[in-house]
Amino acid sequence: MARAGRRILGIVIDWTIALVISNFAFGGNQWATLAIFAAEQILLIGTLGYSIGHRIAGIHVVRLGGGPAGPLAAVVRTLLLCLVIPAVIFDPDQRGLHDKAMNTILIRM
Repeated sequence: MARAGRRILGIVIDWTIALVISNFAFGGNQWATLAIFAAEQILLIGTLGYSIGHRIAGIHVVRLGGGPAGPLAAVVRTLLLCLVIPAVIFDPDQRGLHDKAMNTILIRM
């Protein structure tokens, strides 16, 4: 199971990538940054099971049973992650509300 350090590293990398793209293409517009971040999360987690930041941090998203997260889980999980609060409220297993809602977990690769 991925602990807080790896999870924070992954999200910081993903947010930095979104911020760089937003600064270059949209003058740093905060909504563009959020949209780029969300698009990266949905596309990459929905297809590969990990984002760029997750890959660098050595973690990926799977269902509790071990299967891939899938597109629906990626969409719902990302929307909740973008609200921030569900991501910072977590249980003893380090699963945020966004993961609990879709029955997913971040694990080490």
